[in-house]
Amino acid sequence: MTDPRPLAAADDVEQGKVVLRTEGITKRFGAVVVLRGVDIHLKQGEVLGLVGDNGAGKSTFVKILCGFLRPDSGRIILDGKDVEFHSVREARRHGIEALYQDLALVPQLTVYQNLFLNREQTFGGRLGFVRRRKMRELARQHLHQMNVNVPSVEAEVEQLSGGQRQAIAVARATLEVGKVLLLDEPLAAMGAKESALIIDLVHELSASGDTSMIVIDHNYAHLFELCDRVNVLQDGKVTLDKIVRDTSIEELTELMLSEYRLQVLTARTQLKGRVPEVST
Repeated sequence: MTDPRPLAAADDVEQGKVVLRTEGITKRFGAVVVLRGVDIHLKQGEVLGLVGDNGAGKSTFVKILCGFLRPDSGRIILDGKDVEFHSVREARRHGIEALYQDLALVPQLTVYQNLFLNREQTFGGRLGFVRRRKMRELARQHLHQMNVNVPSVEAEVEQLSGGQRQAIAVARATLEVGKVLLLDEPLAAMGAKESALIIDLVHELSASGDTSMIVIDHNYAHLFELCDRVNVLQDGKVTLDKIVRDTSIEELTELMLSEYRLQVLTARTQLKGRVPEVST
């Protein structure tokens, strides 16, 4: 999968450091080709929106980026170096973290326990005593730095609002390295107040320049609130790459409708070819 070709284009140098790039990512499952050569780039501190119809390959692409799946061909380039992820844990070690709609939080545990879930601070060698006081203090510091407000780090997560839970999940993802964060429908099923909390949090992370993000969302209004740039994924390829201010909800909607009409027309043609006409 490695290839010594040059990495950065001139426009990337002018617009900022590219922290993540993919070139020609392909993936098939049996006879079904899901990704047909996906090329994206993500700059430092940027929020990139990824949109496409169901079956366009968004979820598969994100699973490849976070190490859950391996591509059949293509390159993943992180900080100018080719990388290959054989597991989610390996991707995390490189600073890539995916955050899905189910959040993977444990509702019955406290805020600080969720932040340090599976990476608890311990002492005592093999005995592994948990340093609860240290974890509580680190949790307070991290949430304060991210402007995330919760009643207490000792509050159980099930007592928090949906927006607060999402914020805790984002905070956990950025607790260690958090170089690239992949967000799947981060504003799903949230009211305006809770959405505002997450939008502000994404903007804070972006402004810090420490974390770059890829956001998958079917709601175009969310993308225009969250993102700097948008990519449209159709039939396993990126068909549109635009800065958000240079496009519109109407353009994205028309692009999706055109693709849907084409898919329907293709399906009808295939069905007519398979079903013989009955003579009367």
